Amino acid sequence: MNHVMPPPCGDATAPGAPVRVTPGAPTPGRPPELLRPAGGITLRRRSPAQAPALNTAVRANLDHLRPWLEWAAEAPTPARTARLTAAGVAAWDAGTDFIYLAGLDAEPGRVIGSFGLHGRIGPGALEIGYWVSAEHGRRGIATAAARSLTEAALALPGIHRVEIHCDPANTASGAVARRLGFRLDRVVDAPVRAPGETGRKQIWIQGR
Repeated sequence: MNHVMPPPCGDATAPGAPVRVTPGAPTPGRPPELLRPAGGITLRRRSPAQAPALNTAVRANLDHLRPWLEWAAEAPTPARTARLTAAGVAAWDAGTDFIYLAGLDAEPGRVIGSFGLHGRIGPGALEIGYWVSAEHGRRGIATAAARSLTEAALALPGIHRVEIHCDPANTASGAVARRLGFRLDRVVDAPVRAPGETGRKQIWIQGR
């Protein structure tokens, strides 16, 4: 996310194309379906009714997302977004992924990004993935939303660690993790799957 706004982090709740995700074990408990970070931001559990607005937001931000997100290589069709939204609903119900769409009180009905808690990193932990529209960058939205997600994750039974994964070149995402008090635990080799990636991945951790 080295752009106008905090760039996409992790797989960022891929709404438009397949990503390589290994589902984790079900997480005990469920986070709130509605979160209200500071600044008039709303994080609402993704639902089929929101699929058209999500598709519009993704298609409008492809150039912004493409450097960091594999699934942004091509525009998703409305039907594909609807199918993946339905899969996200099922993953929430199963307790493996909890995906939210971001909005602003001042812009009702509009999707400005997507955030998720993903169980793909092993038991007792969840990974935050996100993206925010270029138009809404530099407003602290990613930081405020990721803070709410971190608190919600660590309040779940059995969850004691939250992680943020990003490429070292994605300095804005690293800055979000740092502002939230995450510590850089390690840097590992990673496949290059998007044009902006370097083949390395930072693992930021909060908790134990």
